[in-house]
Amino acid sequence: MEKTFEKLDLFNTLTRKKEKFIPIEKGKVKLYCCGPTVYWYAHLGNYRTYVFEDTLRRVLEFNGFKVLHVMNITDVGHLTSDADTGEDRMEIGAKRERKTVWEIADFYTKAFFDGAEKLNILRPMIVCRATDHIADMIALVRKLEAEGYTYSIENSGVYFDTSKLKDYGELTGMNFERLNENLKAGARVEFIPGKRNVTDFGLWFFSPKDRKRQMEWNSPWGVGFPGWHIECSAMGMKYLGEHFDIHCGGIDHIPVHHTNEIAQSEAVTGKPLANFWLHGAFLVFSKGVRMGKSEGNIITVQNLIEDGYDPLAFRYLCLTAHYRSELVFTMDSLKAAQSALFTLREHLRKLGDNLEGDARKTLKAEEYRKEFLEAFNDDLDTPRALTTVWKLVREEKGLSDREKYDLLIEYDKILALNLTKELTIKELPQEAEELIKKREEARKRKDWETADRLREQLREMGIIIEDTTQGVRWRIEKVKL
Repeated sequence: MEKTFEKLDLFNTLTRKKEKFIPIEKGKVKLYCCGPTVYWYAHLGNYRTYVFEDTLRRVLEFNGFKVLHVMNITDVGHLTSDADTGEDRMEIGAKRERKTVWEIADFYTKAFFDGAEKLNILRPMIVCRATDHIADMIALVRKLEAEGYTYSIENSGVYFDTSKLKDYGELTGMNFERLNENLKAGARVEFIPGKRNVTDFGLWFFSPKDRKRQMEWNSPWGVGFPGWHIECSAMGMKYLGEHFDIHCGGIDHIPVHHTNEIAQSEAVTGKPLANFWLHGAFLVFSKGVRMGKSEGNIITVQNLIEDGYDPLAFRYLCLTAHYRSELVFTMDSLKAAQSALFTLREHLRKLGDNLEGDARKTLKAEEYRKEFLEAFNDDLDTPRALTTVWKLVREEKGLSDREKYDLLIEYDKILALNLTKELTIKELPQEAEELIKKREEARKRKDWETADRLREQLREMGIIIEDTTQGVRWRIEKVKL
């Protein structure tokens, strides 16, 4: 496909509108994505954000851009409250499992990437752990101190004075006063003694005097550990420079984490940290009920596998909703996504069985290529792109099997659904064959109640029965990997 750099539009949270994407350096994109806090398993809600970011990277690369993708691993400093109170989540994980914080970090970092790999999420070119960059964070806090943006609270830490930055809160669409009131009203950030403003945030926390933390370091201000926000600024600027192209994360990062990243970074450099800020919406069980560790209602990628689902059925489900819209997760929607995924794979397999001659480049094929890419280049409109996929599948005129096959293979470079993967179950288990036989006998006797019961038994095994004029057909709804 002919590479293009001029047709990609992205919604910029900072300006609250879609804008034409133009990289700082022609043909290259510097991309920073906020990574996991590795104190517990990442859940499907977390992975929805990473699927969106992975789709963005694939779209950029499909358009011909060379992407430098950086992601952090937060293994220290993320407290349980956005108010800079509570315990470090890593310490909580260590107590829960009676392990060291370092063991917890290593285990859940590996678990995160195992899940990401199963969802076909590309590994960032640079993965940076917070604990490997303490010196960079201390250096950044010292610069902020020299510029007069910090103050200390005894027995607490070094804080950033948000009132000294005139554009603080710009990412939220609110000015300083409105943001302070909004955070108070929403109890997102409570006021703690010694803070000058509700929105002020910790840059460096002092270790408790009565106990030794597992993770603590010497600093010009005393023994302690970094704040969560300073980590991303220090590592982002270390690997991508003071001004880069795109910064991504979940919508929950907008009012506090990303707002604070912008504040501390731009206070030092006087430059915009990133030109584009992209944020993914939540995965929810129902309106207002999000999936989250604090809510105690998480589902992991491994849970899907144990229940017999292909993890890429979840990726397909993510693609059915725009990344800026809430995605309601139900087991029925996951089943429907898996059924659609398997149908696509089966269709591609049948096309592959009938390939003859060389691939042609007809006008109709080019129209399909253009339509698919235009959907993705319109702020990653994945639902519209899937509509194009199914339109192609149902196309009966003007395209050869070879062209349809090649287009689907090309589409999968962005979709990342492993469309060429064959189902691992090619023959039915003997138990299933016997149930189908018994059901056929019940149908002949017009014992519809027994036939329906047996159909349901087969469904529970992950096998869908279809009665056709040519006889009984079956397909797999679940598959053990």
